Amino acid sequence: MRREAILRSAAALLTVLMAAAVTAPARAQEETITLGTVGQPSANMWPTLIAMQKGLYAAEKIKPDIVYVPSSAALVQQVTAGSLGISISTGLVDPLRAVGMGAPVAVVRIEVQAPPYDLVAKPSIKSLADLKGKLISLGGAKDITRIYVERMLAPHGVKRGDFDMVFAGATVARAAALAAGAVDAAILLPAFNFQTIAKGFHSLGLTADYAKDLPFSGTAVNVAWANANKDALNRLLRAQDKATVWFQDPANREEAVNILQTASHLSKDDTEKAYAFFHDGHLFDLTGKVSKAKLTALAKAMESLGDMPGALDVNKVVLPGVTQVAD
Repeated sequence: MRREAILRSAAALLTVLMAAAVTAPARAQEETITLGTVGQPSANMWPTLIAMQKGLYAAEKIKPDIVYVPSSAALVQQVTAGSLGISISTGLVDPLRAVGMGAPVAVVRIEVQAPPYDLVAKPSIKSLADLKGKLISLGGAKDITRIYVERMLAPHGVKRGDFDMVFAGATVARAAALAAGAVDAAILLPAFNFQTIAKGFHSLGLTADYAKDLPFSGTAVNVAWANANKDALNRLLRAQDKATVWFQDPANREEAVNILQTASHLSKDDTEKAYAFFHDGHLFDLTGKVSKAKLTALAKAMESLGDMPGALDVNKVVLPGVTQVAD
């Protein structure tokens, strides 16, 4: 009996060792890819957080290492220089501007397919038409938020020149100015719009309803890095695509909310509102494809602001063999 027990123990040990021998090479095959993104975990990078939490990157033998950079412009500068190979949740105006200046950058995915802003105003302002003659906080004189606001106001009889502007590059600064009464309205990203509205301010409308042709954020790469790592890049993009589809499935709502809340430290209420905002608004692109028509529309909007050195050939923005083109 004792001899049988020893044999059983030895067999069990052998099984464990064999399992370790099988799994060790699989783990060794994982490729670490540094992903640059802006600021801190936010709703914009929800699919990335899902892909990490649900093992979708691991299934593709990818180990992501996320690096946070202060701004989208600084992020694309690092991609241009090659100090970062890839950036996620990147404001698309920045890679387009870089390509227009001859930088070796390409867009391989559109992530958020319409601008997720909310135009929020003082309690006394009830409609977009009421913003005539008022002071609005935007991102900058040549910032794409100016296009968003002008598109929202024009159908309501408020044209360029009918309102005053003050500029603050960060949503947090615009929200603070509105809360302090320094401006009449401000264009805000989640969750600052929810927090401001909870204090009694009014949402006058969502930019996504007026600028469906202007994609907001995406995945950009350094061309040399992408060509040298094409297989790993395609596997990473597959994981992102699967995570985006998973997010949009309403059966995953509670788990998706928990994933973002844990990563971002937003309140439960703000995270629930962010889910409704992105899910119900169909803001994440589910196709995995890049629309050249939408990139062209965005480039023309930038050109109208003087934010593009000239007409942009969007064929130079996409990367053959990686970017899936929709049109």
